[in-house]
Amino acid sequence: MRRSRAFIPTAKEAPSDATLPSHKFLIRGGFINQQGAGLYNFMPLGKIVLEKIRTIVKEELDLAGCSEVQLSFVTPISLWERSGRCEAMGKEMLRIKDRHENEFVLSPTNEEAMVELVKNRVTSYKDLPLNLYQINTKFRDEARPRYGLLRGREFLMKDGYSFHSSIEDMVREFNLMEETYKKIFTRLGLDFRVVAADSGAIGGDGSKEFHVLADSGEDTIIVCESCDYGANIETIDEFKDKIDELNEKSYEDLKELKVAQKCSCGANLHFKKGIEVGHIFQLGTKYSAALEANFSDENGRSKPFEMATFGIGVSRLVAAVIEQNHDENGCIWTKATAPYMVNIMISNIKDVNQVNLGEELYEKLQDSHVEVMLDDGKERFGFKMKDAELIGFPYTVIIGKELEGGLVQIYDRRTKENTAINVSQVYDKIMELI
Repeated sequence: MRRSRAFIPTAKEAPSDATLPSHKFLIRGGFINQQGAGLYNFMPLGKIVLEKIRTIVKEELDLAGCSEVQLSFVTPISLWERSGRCEAMGKEMLRIKDRHENEFVLSPTNEEAMVELVKNRVTSYKDLPLNLYQINTKFRDEARPRYGLLRGREFLMKDGYSFHSSIEDMVREFNLMEETYKKIFTRLGLDFRVVAADSGAIGGDGSKEFHVLADSGEDTIIVCESCDYGANIETIDEFKDKIDELNEKSYEDLKELKVAQKCSCGANLHFKKGIEVGHIFQLGTKYSAALEANFSDENGRSKPFEMATFGIGVSRLVAAVIEQNHDENGCIWTKATAPYMVNIMISNIKDVNQVNLGEELYEKLQDSHVEVMLDDGKERFGFKMKDAELIGFPYTVIIGKELEGGLVQIYDRRTKENTAINVSQVYDKIMELI
């Protein structure tokens, strides 16, 4: 993409209500803009990042044997009444009526709708197990939408639902999805923890959360310094009276607090701040029984499906990446999430030699299927460099005055290192770096 053709409306100032790095930098960098309270548009750069995350989620789920569907965003309220969740969801669930006075909801989640999809279409144990998922829009009418994409009202979510003939098989799938989620977050380049969690309004007997570690995280979790153990403080009796107090403490304050008990492995436990980006639940028959979704077992007896459900906040991950990867100048994308891997910056657009080299390198990288931006704008070098750091391109090739000596600079956004490279070697060096 040529910068002269791109729609990247960067800004010097962030909105007054933006307090977190992701909120500030995603708006300033031209990734998103606010449509209303808790409502955001994804502009071209943001859409690229969102699709990259979506693709990784889909690839790993498909490899694990899941099948993608797409449910209607609007759901009849009668399904929610039958499951008994109408009152439980409260005002977070936005209710609407059509011209015939029929009541619907804008889906905050889709357990009921997915059960209805499978009901009477899967009738025998021979057709099980089954794991269906979608990556679709959700709406929750948050009382206090804030923090940009981290707590919006409308968001993109991956929600999956599995159906089984036995509890044992449901647990097997639950464990498979835990490992699949780990692969997803590892591919995204994130430092994360899996923790025991409270099932909340979704229900069920067991659940686990996936938290991206970040100083700005809303949740306080406890993790072991040695093994994989982790838990949300909501699940630990010792801290249940102190949940709000601990969640409001800063990362620095939490570091000073000590966890009295040891992990079962004998190692010390520590407080961390986390951003919840995934949650998996063992549902049992909570929804299948309520909605009379049954199958015939090996003996011909009718039974409700054993179920599990699995969610990932896809649009929230866009923000979570930046909460974990940024500095005072802007975004630092992981390689898996960067909108463009390489930014070619022509320092002086009036210099023919600089322009020619930029065009040549741009075409060569495009031919090699490298995601590359050619900054061919007329702005001054200082302005271009600030924009490049704000946007967060992993590598920027700076074609400037050193070209007279046969050199260009490669700037590494994460390390902030500038490396002088001979013009004849720049393409090979970029291919080595990416």
